[in-house]
Amino acid sequence: MQALKFELSGKTAFFKKPDVNSYIYFTYGNIHKIALLGILGGILGLDGYMFQQDKIYPEFYSKLSDLMISIVPKSKEGFISKKVQTFNNSVGYASKEQGGNLIINEQWLEEPKWDIYILLEDKEYIDELKDRLLFNKYKYIPYLGKNDHFASIKYVEVVNLEELQDVIKIDSLFIKKYFSILNSNEDDSSNLNQILNNVSDNKKWKYEEKLPIRLGKNTNQYELESFVFTNMKVKNKDKTSLYSYKDKTLFFF
Repeated sequence: MQALKFELSGKTAFFKKPDVNSYIYFTYGNIHKIALLGILGGILGLDGYMFQQDKIYPEFYSKLSDLMISIVPKSKEGFISKKVQTFNNSVGYASKEQGGNLIINEQWLEEPKWDIYILLEDKEYIDELKDRLLFNKYKYIPYLGKNDHFASIKYVEVVNLEELQDVIKIDSLFIKKYFSILNSNEDDSSNLNQILNNVSDNKKWKYEEKLPIRLGKNTNQYELESFVFTNMKVKNKDKTSLYSYKDKTLFFF
């Protein structure tokens, strides 16, 4: 199996949580699939939410939602630092605020960076997407959540993957419900026992967050799944398909 691989990064990013808050707008801690599909849709020139009208989904989502992707955070222990930014908005609805100015507080990710993998399966737009990424032929400028946050796409290449059966670690974000995270003293009776015992006992860490994975059909609201990124040992509960690239094990969703 082949995949398209590239590094996605930026100075800042803002993936807005839909939770209503009168004082501050919060961001998800990592890029999620809907935001990534939006970036790819912009590169292809597909329409977004503004042009949805009476369609069930925005065009970028209806055309690209079946892409299988893997996200590998390149920040230490999966954690990207955040900082609240305060700025003024004096246009549109803000003119109704006292003094004609709306003060906005947003929580931004700082120096985010990920490796992105897209399976090169026989699907609509996949050849065009590969061509546009390999040769920097973007229809629209990519950004990370909002057009205040320009995205950098580097090191685009086609790589060969190998499908895996048994694994002891996953180096990408993965959906929590498909795997068991093993304690270091937990007995594992599988034939991986000897390999597990040879894994380094360095400091264990785990990042976990509910992230959007799809849009609801009737409301277009985010549907969430619990994602994990960890260096701890894992066990594949549901025989979920995984792939390897060099020394990394990747979960696609």
